[in-house]
Amino acid sequence: MGNALSPAMVLGSDLDIWKPPLWPPEHTDTDGKVLAYKEGGRFQNPWMNGRPSVASFFFSWFTGPDESNIPGPTELNETLPVKPPLWLSDPVFSLSNARLTWLGHATVLAEIDGAAILTDPVFSARASAVQFAGPKRYTAAACKVKDLPPLAAVLVSHNHYDHLDLRSVSRLAELQPNISWFVPEGMAQWLKDNTVVSTEKVHEMTWWQEKQLEGTNIKIVFTPANHWCKRSVSDDNHMLWGSFAVIGPTKKFWFGGDTGYCEAFKQIGEKYGPFDLAAIPIGAYQPNWFMKYQHVHPGEAVEIHKDIGSKKSVGIHWGTFKLTTENYLEPPALLNTFLNKSGLESSVFVATDIGGSVEG
Repeated sequence: MGNALSPAMVLGSDLDIWKPPLWPPEHTDTDGKVLAYKEGGRFQNPWMNGRPSVASFFFSWFTGPDESNIPGPTELNETLPVKPPLWLSDPVFSLSNARLTWLGHATVLAEIDGAAILTDPVFSARASAVQFAGPKRYTAAACKVKDLPPLAAVLVSHNHYDHLDLRSVSRLAELQPNISWFVPEGMAQWLKDNTVVSTEKVHEMTWWQEKQLEGTNIKIVFTPANHWCKRSVSDDNHMLWGSFAVIGPTKKFWFGGDTGYCEAFKQIGEKYGPFDLAAIPIGAYQPNWFMKYQHVHPGEAVEIHKDIGSKKSVGIHWGTFKLTTENYLEPPALLNTFLNKSGLESSVFVATDIGGSVEG
């Protein structure tokens, strides 16, 4: 039973595929692809038009149903085990041409044509401006920053605290000064002001922009996503958000970051697909009447998998921080439900243990 502030929750298995309004044609290129744009100094997201108020979400958070049911450490060790990644567990580890290792939430170590590329590095205990408050991990990261293999690049999708952690990026910059950083428009100065990253190692990008990864034959492309940015009271959308395509000489990888569903994924697939591997968010979608404007549910993640032409996808953005109210184990279960509805084999889009790897 819902009300004006908190509509009734729809069961995960009954969720529809959300279709947001189309991007304004005056902000598309000659091929019809969506282009980022600003008004009043802030990036705009018309896909989010009509989103209910944030107050209604928090009213639902405090008064509505919470089915997350996250257990204590003993049960979590059984249901969501954290395993050491291959570079710590395999004494003869070497970089692969196509492998993804999920380190927790949206942090993935992608090995593409022999280069190690890290996404949205968050290794701290909390996704917050401070470490004494804010969403706390209920599962650990699969390794520490100091345990990472030598990285060619770091990709940052947007500036929310569960995707951009100052402690983690600062430590990475100190330990591995040769990393190339690929970040959305508006973020480069923040990175240079807050870490020891050198100016020449930071590459700021807008949607559809392509840059070469130094010392490789790999191309990094910043692609669209349906989201938003904020780190403080008044800085809404001063920075851009997005996803990434990594185009190697023999393999391709797509990283979804954090996103609601939208028309852009078909455009990404048409221009850069098919992809050998993809990391696609599957969690943080309830209450869906609010979250659908910025987070896909597993059924929409399956649509993205199809839109971009992914051959093998791994589900991310679940099992780490309590951000929403769905059961903590529902995302991978629901993923299989929607794969079955789409007539796809469960092996083409999987959820792995934290620290687990998927080969492309």
